[in-house]
Order: sequence, then structure tokens, then C-alpha cells
Amino acid sequence: MEEKNYTEVLINGNVYTLGGAEDPEYLQKVAAYINEKVAVLKAQPGFTRQNKDYQEVMIYLNLADDYFKTLQEAMMLRAQKDEMEKEIYSLKHELISLQMKQEAAQKED
Repeated sequence: MEEKNYTEVLINGNVYTLGGAEDPEYLQKVAAYINEKVAVLKAQPGFTRQNKDYQEVMIYLNLADDYFKTLQEAMMLRAQKDEMEKEIYSLKHELISLQMKQEAAQKED
């Protein structure tokens, strides 16, 4: 069983103790990302005048939006990688075929 790592993080002005298998540095990085998203939203006109429930929902929506955009980009990159691997396979096959033809032509000479 993996050892749990605990670290204190500051999120939106509050200190939380987080525990998990991840390194404390990773947990700090996650907290920094959340703080960055909160800061961007707080900079939007009128955001801080909204009630706390609305603010929280907007934070959740922004985090989910980033997640799904990243997921979509990862899927697109995997598809591109698969296409490139197919192209490489095809080019290798073509190269071998041309090498065999060249060897056959050289033997005829």
C-alpha cells in the first residue's frame, strides 16, 4: 500500500491539509492552479458582487471547461499520433519494397 503524503495548501485564502499518494509538490501545483483560476474570475467585473454559491459554480464550470478542453486536445493528439504511426508504417513498407526492387535490378546488371 502506498504511503500517503500530507501537505498544507492555500486555496482561495484558506489553508487545507491534503493527503494522497501524490508528492506534496504536485498538490501545491494543483492548489496554485485553482488559485490562478479563482484570481482570473475575481478579476472579472461583477464577479465578487455575486453570492458565494454563484461564485463557486463559476469556479467549478471554469475548471470543468479546462478539463474537457484538455481531454479533447489529448484525444486529438492521440488521433494525430495514430495517423503518423500509420504513415510511418506505410513509408517503411514502401522503403523496403523499393530497396528490394533496387537489389533485384542490381542483380540483373
